[in-house]
Amino acid sequence: MQITLSVLSRRRQAARLPSAASAAVSPGSRRRHRHGAGFTLIELLVVLVIIGVLGALVVPTVFSSLDDARVTAARTDIKTLVEALKRYRIDNQRYPSAEQGLDALVRRPTAGAVPPNWKPYIEKLPLDPWQRPYQYLNPGINGEIDVFSYGADGAPGGEGKNADIGSWQ
Repeated sequence: MQITLSVLSRRRQAARLPSAASAAVSPGSRRRHRHGAGFTLIELLVVLVIIGVLGALVVPTVFSSLDDARVTAARTDIKTLVEALKRYRIDNQRYPSAEQGLDALVRRPTAGAVPPNWKPYIEKLPLDPWQRPYQYLNPGINGEIDVFSYGADGAPGGEGKNADIGSWQ
C-alpha cells in the first residue's frame, strides 16, 4: 500500500511541474497563446463588412414589403368606404354631394340637400396609410363616385408606391 501511495504522489508532483514539451515552447508563442482569446482587428472588420452587405440586401426587401402593406391597407379602407357609401345611397336615394364629402358617413350633413334617412354609416373616417384624408368625388371621373388616396407622395398621378389608389381599380 505504501508503494501505491508513493506512485500517486509522484504523479501529482509531475502534473504540477512543467513538462519538457512545454518548456521547449518559445516565449513568443506563449504570448500569442495568452492573447489568442480575443479577435484581431481584421477579423472584426471582416465581420462588420459581412453584416453591412447582409443589411444592404435585406433592408430594401423589408421596406418594399412595408410599401406593399400600405397599398393593401389603402385598398381595404377604400372598399370599406365605398360599401358605406352604397348603404348611404340605399337609405337616402343618392350619394353624398362632393360638398358633403365622406364626412356625411359620420355626421349628419347640414350643407346641401339634407338626407331624409341619415344614420351613422361608419364610426370614424380613416386616414390613408400615409396619414392623409381619403379623397371623394361625386360625380366621379372613373365611375359614379370615386374614393381614392394620392399614394405615398400625396400628389395626383405617380408610379409605383406614389401611384393613386382608387375605387376604380
